[in-house]
Amino acid sequence: MAKKSKFSKEQYMKWYESMLLMRKFEEKLSQLYIQRKFGGFLHLYIGQEAVVAGSVSATKPEDKLITAYRCHAHPIGRGTDIKRIMAEMYGKTTGLSKGKGGSMHMFDIEKHVYGGHGIVGGQIPLGTGLAFADKYKGDDYVTLCSMGDGAVRQGALHEAFNLAATWKIPVIYIIENNKYAMGTSVE
Repeated sequence: MAKKSKFSKEQYMKWYESMLLMRKFEEKLSQLYIQRKFGGFLHLYIGQEAVVAGSVSATKPEDKLITAYRCHAHPIGRGTDIKRIMAEMYGKTTGLSKGKGGSMHMFDIEKHVYGGHGIVGGQIPLGTGLAFADKYKGDDYVTLCSMGDGAVRQGALHEAFNLAATWKIPVIYIIENNKYAMGTSVE
């Protein structure tokens, strides 16, 4: 006898549609990058879409998101207009960071997406600080702080974990093991 899911068909479809949009958007980015339509770096999130789709669906719109340089999926998951993300890739003033951030710096303050950060582990203390600010102000929000497995060897991670535990800061650290630290395979 099949076990009944606690999630509705509509919820599964919402997750699927969100993940599909993230995947197709990044596949297009990859094509455009190979064609040299825009410069800079391009770190894709392909294969990790379920992490954002699931985690975002468990949050309130006011909860904050912060991540590393694989950051195209996070604003998509929050509902940011993909035209604004693409404009950022092309360096246009209509982009999320007015065309100045490029691929690794996707911010959408209206959607509480506080960026991708190009320094490995750089978002970890920032995410802890965002969550601490909410606690300090008495707001009932949580911050999702995503990072790749390569960031776990940064000293800032251990310091942030200690502060979060000691001060009971409302932050959830999400370690996305994509088996690559920047471009270096775990193998």
